[in-house]
Amino acid sequence: MTFTAEQDALRDSVRKLLDREADPWPALCEQIGVAALAVPERFGGLGAGTTELQVVAEELGRVLADVPFLGSAVLAVHALLATGDDEACERLLPRLAEGVVGAVAWTDADGRWSSPACTASGSTVDGEAHYVLHGDEAEILLVLAGDSLYEVTDAPRARTTTMDETRRLARVSFDGTPAQLIGPVDFSALRDVACAVLAAEQAGAAARAFELTVEYSKQRHQFGRPIGGFQALKHRMADLHVLVETARSAAYAAPESSRLAAVAKVHCSEALATVAGEMIQLHGGIAITWEHPAHCYFKRAHGAAHLFGSPGDHLGRVRPALTDPRTG
Repeated sequence: MTFTAEQDALRDSVRKLLDREADPWPALCEQIGVAALAVPERFGGLGAGTTELQVVAEELGRVLADVPFLGSAVLAVHALLATGDDEACERLLPRLAEGVVGAVAWTDADGRWSSPACTASGSTVDGEAHYVLHGDEAEILLVLAGDSLYEVTDAPRARTTTMDETRRLARVSFDGTPAQLIGPVDFSALRDVACAVLAAEQAGAAARAFELTVEYSKQRHQFGRPIGGFQALKHRMADLHVLVETARSAAYAAPESSRLAAVAKVHCSEALATVAGEMIQLHGGIAITWEHPAHCYFKRAHGAAHLFGSPGDHLGRVRPALTDPRTG
């Protein structure tokens, strides 16, 4: 993978800001403009591509930052752009570019992202959407219903209690709720973009979990020597290193096609789960205490694996359909 000087500078700026800011979202928007990355320049944004979004997501994943980047700067922005409705884009995208939080209500309680949970009838929306990223605090609430995107001024929302406390999710209910039609959306293409950016976030989390594990293996001693010096652990570390590097490669290749987006979702989900699991094992008892971040990476791994569809859901898009050799 090769990055431009601008992309490297973006990565460096985001990492430094995350190191010094306890509540990074305002500074990320004001100082770096991460909320404006995917917004075209004519709507007040920076007009950047998916790779720039992935660079930011990778850095956010390293520290498990609980910010509305994925749900607002990625999903909400791309959902609006997908409709091709200039009036809605001119009205909403400049606000999103400034850092106003947006959310997209999409899936049902079973986490099926292949079709919307809600339905529309005329100018109203019905149904209940689950796992809405930052849905309880969003000022701009968008709803996928039928085959289109709608804007809803307000609807009952409740933050969802989740295993992963670093990911803010909500449940949003609609019962004949007035909604403004924006336009049709290609759900598959929208999910591909979300999966590509999420994969970069997962790769970043896996990389940091691996780094922390390597550091600990050099500090912890058994039988008078660091545990990282034992051959069996060296082999395990080598396997984890390969997983981390292939996860990054898969993530940054994801925007090239829908199939590669599915590959990234499957591989990065499994890579992060494996690295986080090994992190727990190799840290020993300290890894399951509140004082150590290992359990946070483990929880993020299992939560992120089901966001936008589980690896099993995407596996069918990775493997070509088998044909009967007798019929061709």
